[in-house]
Amino acid sequence: MTGLVRKVVTVVDEVLLELGRPVATPVKRVAAAAVIRNPWSGRGFVADLQPEVEDVAPGLGRLLTGKLIETLGGVDRIEAFGKAAVVGLDGEIEHGGALIHTPYFGNVLRELTEGTSIIVFSDDRLPAGQPLTVPLWHKTAAATRSHYQTVQIRIPDAPRADEIVVIAAASSGPRPNARIGDRRTDPAVRLADLEDAAR
Repeated sequence: MTGLVRKVVTVVDEVLLELGRPVATPVKRVAAAAVIRNPWSGRGFVADLQPEVEDVAPGLGRLLTGKLIETLGGVDRIEAFGKAAVVGLDGEIEHGGALIHTPYFGNVLRELTEGTSIIVFSDDRLPAGQPLTVPLWHKTAAATRSHYQTVQIRIPDAPRADEIVVIAAASSGPRPNARIGDRRTDPAVRLADLEDAAR
């Protein structure tokens, strides 16, 4: 990974008021991003991405998860997580996917945050300065609806055409004033029942 990272950016979003009312529990959402040189840039179609994944992804996982833990004040303050990648215009979306969708990144993020859930994600190919919305959900109970939320990150000068932005994100709690129930307490709803009720 040496020489690949151009910069690291951390974005913190702390919601204190919602519709003018204080939220029940103020929540911090954090996105930590590493802007790296695309290790496959200028090489045309590379059939086997694995050597670079093994070399680059674990270090990025450690670096970015460390930023999340530091910013939120400890592993026990992380309740939800997510990941993302933005590839510059000269790269393949698969290049970003290679760095975040394998165990070399995901397992590192999951283990360091003491999570067990599959990590929700987003990825795209974009010019520099475009925003990306990163989804989050509960780190140990992915079906916990209160923790379905997003954090947005935008880096004005990245990704350059030959770069990738790799992102790890986390939240210290649920959405502000979450109150739409959960899958464990939902009534049974079938399409036929809804159609009958509409008649």
